[in-house]
Amino acid sequence: MDTLAPGILLIADPFLKDPNFARTVVLLCEHQEEGSFGFVVNRQFDQKLDELIPAVLTPNIPVFFGGPVQMDTIHFIHQMPALIEGGFEVFPGIYWGGDFAAVVELINAGALDLQKIKFFIGYSGWSSGQLEGELTEKSWIISSINPPLLFSEDEQEIWKQSLQDKGNNFAMMANFPIDPSLN
Repeated sequence: MDTLAPGILLIADPFLKDPNFARTVVLLCEHQEEGSFGFVVNRQFDQKLDELIPAVLTPNIPVFFGGPVQMDTIHFIHQMPALIEGGFEVFPGIYWGGDFAAVVELINAGALDLQKIKFFIGYSGWSSGQLEGELTEKSWIISSINPPLLFSEDEQEIWKQSLQDKGNNFAMMANFPIDPSLN
């Protein structure tokens, strides 16, 4: 798999220095000639959903840092298209977005499986050709999705396991130190 398309993962190279993306995994939700966007799936934000959206009555639902763009927006991915209408299928069984007001009502009614939905503040975006350039620079490793891992809350495990899922050569990278000069 070496093609950019919705529904793939971008795993940050172990030595990527950009503080927004160091040791991250990004779910790519859209890739077109005009640009690309997705969400960092393994960096929790410091506030919970009920702190950001007062209409949410259920406390302690985690929100993840989707990326540095439009940090005043909330997005979500889910595996419940029968309950949440209007989502875009980015990978078989995984949807981006949908009717947010309905999501809030379903959360408040206790009718959603919170293990099958993940919320993000902001998103990650690339202009035309930018992501391809970053791939040429070897900033990212392309991988297929492991759905249970995608919805995990364990930040460190998502990055490591995504590399390990790629096989031997990449599995070794999961244990590389952040700063090799300290080794």
